[in-house]
Amino acid sequence: MDRYEQALQILAERFGKDSLIAVATVEGGRPHVRTVDGYYEDAAFYVVTYALSNKMRQIEANPDVAVCGEWFTAHGKGENLGYVRDERNAAIMAKLRAAFSAWYNNGHVNEEDPNTCLLRIRLTDGVLYGEDDEFEIDFGAGKA
Repeated sequence: MDRYEQALQILAERFGKDSLIAVATVEGGRPHVRTVDGYYEDAAFYVVTYALSNKMRQIEANPDVAVCGEWFTAHGKGENLGYVRDERNAAIMAKLRAAFSAWYNNGHVNEEDPNTCLLRIRLTDGVLYGEDDEFEIDFGAGKA
């Protein structure tokens, strides 16, 4: 296994479940940071959110975001994948509902509202700290 594959494996183990991450956006030259529940898969984080939220408005205007989690920080591009019940989102939403099952159906998410959307953050670059190693990751080039 090469270093890039090793880094991806650590990311999947660490964040391939309900994980609190910080997401930073920019508006008017000022950063805005909030903590969200995220799920990692295939070099991207997924977040169930609200299409009319400040975060989504800011991402629509400027998709450049930063994320930070347990011993990991990265840059990425935010993208609204649309309504959580859209058929194109069915496979990933099944994983998110399972990962977020402890709280998802307790009034936190209203899937009846068509503004409940899926945010994907495609990672571009980041720094990950493993137990005894540091990985500088270029997701686009597939190397660490």
